[in-house]
Amino acid sequence: MSKPAWKPEKERRTVLWQSSSAKQGLLSCGFFVASLLQNRRKAQRYTSIKETIVLKPVIQEETTGCGIASVANILGKTYPEMKETANAMGIYAEDKSLWSETQYVRNMLSQAGVDTSIDEIPFESWSVLPDLALLSIKHHQEDGKNFWHWVVFKRVGGQDFILDSASYLPSNVRTDFDEMHPKWFIEIKNA
Repeated sequence: MSKPAWKPEKERRTVLWQSSSAKQGLLSCGFFVASLLQNRRKAQRYTSIKETIVLKPVIQEETTGCGIASVANILGKTYPEMKETANAMGIYAEDKSLWSETQYVRNMLSQAGVDTSIDEIPFESWSVLPDLALLSIKHHQEDGKNFWHWVVFKRVGGQDFILDSASYLPSNVRTDFDEMHPKWFIEIKNA
């Protein structure tokens, strides 16, 4: 009798790392990152591991919706829920201030009761970031004004990840830190 083929879930999910009593051995070999476990062998290989941490990133539904999606990623909301909240506050994805100033994302977080650092903090290295932060990447200028793409930095179980809401990415949970060049970050204090 042949076994049915293993099929990944339809939702975009990334298994970041898994642990159990054998956590030390797994971590000593590095952490396990697999985007949409691609085959049955990988699934079987990790079935004996008890605890699984899964991040389910929010994908922006508008080309310029990275600020709204990043706040949704922090608050655990869907993109439509966060967009409705933002629109009720007078914040719209097509407003260039959403990705050229920090006040809109700060206001959305503040309305949800989340505190942030008062100022943007210059980026020095990934290792000194707080466990949760908004980062600005892909800096560029238009008519002398600075613009960027918002992403969320998250440290889970000692492992660092970026939740990048861009819809064109093959995986929205990123660990390719050498490819990202943040200028500064905003610490998220009590989400």
